[in-house]
Amino acid sequence: MATLLGQQAPDFTLRDTEKNKVTLSELKGKNILILFFPLAFTSVCTKELCMTRDNLTMYNDLETTVLGISVDSLFSLGRFKEDQQLNFSLLSDFNKTASAAYGSLYEHFFNDMDGVSKRSAFVIDKEGIVRYEEILENAGDIPDFNAINTCLQSL
Repeated sequence: MATLLGQQAPDFTLRDTEKNKVTLSELKGKNILILFFPLAFTSVCTKELCMTRDNLTMYNDLETTVLGISVDSLFSLGRFKEDQQLNFSLLSDFNKTASAAYGSLYEHFFNDMDGVSKRSAFVIDKEGIVRYEEILENAGDIPDFNAINTCLQSL
């Protein structure tokens, strides 16, 4: 898939853990950090999202809204968010539309699970343009948060 860098971010509408619809284009005027992750309750996803939770003050200071997205149901994500005390929105991409639009979908994952979100990170500026993109093929890797934070600080 071609890079999204410098392009208008693909719009999506997904439900959060409180069953509210969240539409990306309605968040214009704030920087957005999108973190696609494979599966709730797995060790690397938990580590990544808890690191994000622990740094949320910095993201708030940078006028950045953080969105975690996976293909898990909003019910599973709600329990995961509660268990890990995550302080940012988790969105269910159960139908895989956003993951596919961002090139962040494993065709084949492990244990015969198809259509799982790839671990990836996107920074979208206040005008809706993608300014950072990192799509990881290895689900055991974590995005380069130093590079993400440097990008956000430059916006």
